[in-house]
This record gives sequence, structure tokens and C-alpha cells, in this order.
Amino acid sequence: MTNNNAIIKIENLRKSYGSNCVLNGFTMILNEGENLVIMGKSGSGKSVMIKCLIGLEEADSGTITIMGQEINQLNQEKLDELRTEVGFLFQGSALYDSMTVRENLEFPLRRHTKKFGHIKDTSPLVMEALNNVGLVHAVDLMPEELSGGMKRRVALARTLILQPKIILYDEPTTGLDPITAKEILLLMKSIQKKYNTSAIIITHDVDCARVISNRMILLVDGINYAEGTFEELSDSTDTKIQAFFK
Repeated sequence: MTNNNAIIKIENLRKSYGSNCVLNGFTMILNEGENLVIMGKSGSGKSVMIKCLIGLEEADSGTITIMGQEINQLNQEKLDELRTEVGFLFQGSALYDSMTVRENLEFPLRRHTKKFGHIKDTSPLVMEALNNVGLVHAVDLMPEELSGGMKRRVALARTLILQPKIILYDEPTTGLDPITAKEILLLMKSIQKKYNTSAIIITHDVDCARVISNRMILLVDGINYAEGTFEELSDSTDTKIQAFFK
């Protein structure tokens, strides 16, 4: 499995919980500048794979390489350093309720002092991140004053403020009305184009996959069962693949 443009490689990843085998040799590549959608039924291992990818769970076997670094070979300091290059957009936005929008965005900058500690005035970074998601006017609002779509945008701005090379999206359109969901997807595409980010998007939303994906992977029975463009997979006659598009 070789690809000179690969920014993430997962090879033969296995993870079980007791007798429950969740990942059974899962293999994939994320190419630089690509939006890769991973679809799977509930309990198929999507979230476990992401947790292994960012080092929150330890795989039973297999290798994960991010930007040329095999993560199980890294000490905690190097792993934390690598994580600053990987942004994560949580499904529920996960904003801090007691902080303003500005404070929510400043928080990760204060945590990653090695990368941003030399910056005395964080306001330009905060305003640029909010400008990217069209919410400059919301800088001093509290999360309770934001709509669901606005919260998702602020969460995305908080992810972008660390200037990651890779973004992991966990069900980015869940809980949003169709119009807001479409706005979030268009925003994700514009960010990909502007910053050449590479992204993994976990979703069960077929419309999301159609709009956002450059390529798709279907996770079935713990493996990469099929991959290709949305059109290639949706045109397949394989019954396991067709089940995703009905």
C-alpha cells in the first residue's frame, strides 16, 4: 500500500472489546487535499477508528501513520505535537458554555503554547477564524445565544484557529435542518479549497457524502469493504453497497 500523496495511512488495524471484533484489518489512505467520507452503520467501528487515529484508543494491532510518523512510535510530547496538526470537529460542537465565542477560540491557543506561545495578541487569529465561517459579529456572544448552525460554525472556527493540516469531522450535519446542513457542507468545501486541508468525514448522511466527498470508503464487518467516488459506489450492484444508498 503505497501512495506518495498520502497524509494518513492506516494498515491492517484491528481492535476488539472482549469477543466483539470491531475493526478486523481495516486499511485506508487519506491523500493530501482530499475530502474522504467514511460511511458505516451504527456500531460498525467508525468512531473507534477515529479514536485510534488520534491516540485516544490503542489498537490491538496494525499501524497508523500520520504525516510520515507512525503514532505508536511517538512519546507523549511528540504525539501532542502531532495532534496540533489534526483538528477535530465534534458532533455536538462541544463549546464551553461559560465562555464567550472569543474565549472558546482563545482556549486552544493557550493550550498549545509551543506552537502559539509567542503570539501576544490573539485577536487577529480569532477574527480571521470567525471571518472564515462568517461569524465575526458573534465574537462576544455566549453559546446559549447561538443557533445550532452557528454553534457548528464556531466549533469549526475553533478547529481552524490551530491551522491544522488535517480535519476530522464527526457527523457534521447531524441535528441540523437541511438548509443549515447544506451551508455547513459548502463551508467545509470552501475551507478545503482555501487551505488545502485533508479531511476525514464520518457520516451516515448520503446527501452529505454526495456533496462533500472526493472519495468514499464503506466500513463493513470491520474492514474497508469498498471505496471509490460517490457515483462509482452508488452505481454498484453489490447488495451490501446498495444498502447504503437506499
